[in-house]
Amino acid sequence: MRSCCIYAVCMPAAPPAPVEPVKTSAKQPPAAERVYTHIKEAVLDRRYEGGTLLTEGDLAEAVGVSRTPVREALLRLEVEGLIRLYPKKGALVLAVSAQEIADVVETRLLVEEFAARKAVPASAQLIARLEQLLEEQRQLAEAGDLAAVAVKDRCFHAEIVKHAGNEILSRLYDQLRDRQLRMGVAVMEAHPGRIAANITEHGELLDAIRVGDAEGAAQVVRRHVSRVKVPVRGEDR
Repeated sequence: MRSCCIYAVCMPAAPPAPVEPVKTSAKQPPAAERVYTHIKEAVLDRRYEGGTLLTEGDLAEAVGVSRTPVREALLRLEVEGLIRLYPKKGALVLAVSAQEIADVVETRLLVEEFAARKAVPASAQLIARLEQLLEEQRQLAEAGDLAAVAVKDRCFHAEIVKHAGNEILSRLYDQLRDRQLRMGVAVMEAHPGRIAANITEHGELLDAIRVGDAEGAAQVVRRHVSRVKVPVRGEDR
């Protein structure tokens, strides 16, 4: 976090006396939190691929901590379903399974079709935000930053869900966040052509919402989300 020093001027006619900058030290997060963030980000953007075995010693060295906070972080990640612990061996990064893909797609369809209908008629604020996210996604795709594209992709859909006005559904959707990001990067790496297709379909969804076509928006969502499971299973067409 950047800090700024504020200098007070006492007398306009006289030059201000030099003031020593206040020294501030950014407090680091707890060690276990740093390890947790390091591993989770690496798993989600696939620097740690499914099937990778992580050891406490290597993780402790990578983050610069002792093994105790590493164990704490690994326990949290196991509960979240990203890794599986093996005593005296380490932690195995779990691959995205076909069942997980099917479950996420089914849940997304239930939430997002409903949300697309509820978001119509859309506010000017929602339209502006979706336009911004779509443009950012295009720019990131051109830069080749797949992890960032996946984040913007999820944000685009989450914005529609949020504006549906159902807080329970919005929280449920947020719980899918990590799985969606991981699956999104997997699809983009295996099938780069899907990036352009996703952006085109986002544009179609935005157009339907903009003109107030609730059923049209729901149909775009169904077509768009249903395609997620196809390329991940190696059946892209």
